[in-house]
Amino acid sequence: MSLRAAMTLRWQLVLLIVAALTVAQIISLLLFADERSLAIRAALGFEAAGRAANVARLIEEAPPDLHASILRAANSPLVRFDLSETALVQHSDHSDGGLVESRIRTLLDDSYSRDIRVELHQIEGQLMPLANLSREMTEMHMAMMRGELTAIEMNLSIAISGGRWLNVGTRFERPPIQWPLESMLAFVLSASVLLIVVIWFVMTRLTEPLQQLARAADRLGRGEDVPELPVAGPTEVRDLTVSFNRMQERLTRFVNDRTRMLAALGHDLRSPLTAMRVRAEMVDDDETRDSIVASVEEMQGMVEATLTFARGLTGSETPNCVNLRDYLNTLCQTLPAEVDLLGSDDTELRLRPNAMRRALRNLIENALRYGHAARIDWQITGGEVVLTLDDDGPGIPENQLDKVFDPFVRLEESRSLETGGHGLGLSIARTIIQSHGGDVTLSNRLEGGLRARVRLPNGHAANSEGEAP
Repeated sequence: MSLRAAMTLRWQLVLLIVAALTVAQIISLLLFADERSLAIRAALGFEAAGRAANVARLIEEAPPDLHASILRAANSPLVRFDLSETALVQHSDHSDGGLVESRIRTLLDDSYSRDIRVELHQIEGQLMPLANLSREMTEMHMAMMRGELTAIEMNLSIAISGGRWLNVGTRFERPPIQWPLESMLAFVLSASVLLIVVIWFVMTRLTEPLQQLARAADRLGRGEDVPELPVAGPTEVRDLTVSFNRMQERLTRFVNDRTRMLAALGHDLRSPLTAMRVRAEMVDDDETRDSIVASVEEMQGMVEATLTFARGLTGSETPNCVNLRDYLNTLCQTLPAEVDLLGSDDTELRLRPNAMRRALRNLIENALRYGHAARIDWQITGGEVVLTLDDDGPGIPENQLDKVFDPFVRLEESRSLETGGHGLGLSIARTIIQSHGGDVTLSNRLEGGLRARVRLPNGHAANSEGEAP
């Protein structure tokens, strides 16, 4: 999985949920292990207490000559019984909170009033099994416990009639958690696959509409026609899609209205200008007539340039993927002078061929007209293609580099007194390039001349994100 894929919302949520569930399972397992250990200890403790109560009752009821037989029968490898004149437990503080004593008194009789002492303490370190275990049981015990022994030792002293004490000693270890490797691997794999499949399905339902929205926003920024997006997904994503569709409709209507108004204005000015030209021809004074005709022709030229500019804004041409080198070769063959192509990278661009040809032609013709030469280079940087167009002209004053993109701006003082245009070439070029999701900037080169840098989205980068070519 690539780093870019890992950074997507889908993968981040999947990894986050899997990590959270893993941590929760580990915590639950630790708590379960602790509860299991406590339950086992309680069961073993109550079992030893029950046996001690039964042995005490038998000794109380049996004749003295049977006491030794009862103790031999009660002894086991895990529990030892002894009848003595002194108590094994010398204090009466119950470290278990009195639970074992209550258990013994209940089994004996609630009216049993003699002393019952309980002592519990934990033994850690290198422990050996109980001394009275056989060798076979010791080896089996050590293998089962894997050498990891943490034991609780319980000693009981129950007062018996005649001033004697029934001393009971037992020890029970905490059994280690069993981790069969095959079972654990099967559990981890099955749980992981199930979690990823379920989460992936849920995340796809969430992220697919977001990806469609991102692609549509990118295409809208490049001036392409974007159909209305289907409303799908969770409520928040549906609301976002509805808002995008509404915004796209408003933007399209706004741009179309402004462009139609500009085109209509330029078109309607043709008639009065033509009438003025006809009337100007009727003026008798030659100097006055020539001056009026020149002014009218200039106004007609500005109107035609305005209509051309408006058509550049409205372009409804279908975008296509073109090979950049072939595209520039074809364009340069139609120019009146030779243009050097220096770029070597082979890439494709998704653009409106006729509109972009017009924008690049304006830039190249400016370089040929004012800079006497044109050199085009390009390179791929990340998700965009950068074209650089250099000339050998005088350049542009630094404070005018942005101003020249404004409509009807001509820098006669820095370029030529006979521009041959109305100052719309760079405006049209920038409008077309920006409608493709790119931009164009101008800068003066240190060695002299002007450099135009055009940035355009890389067609391969767009397609790699799921956009159809």
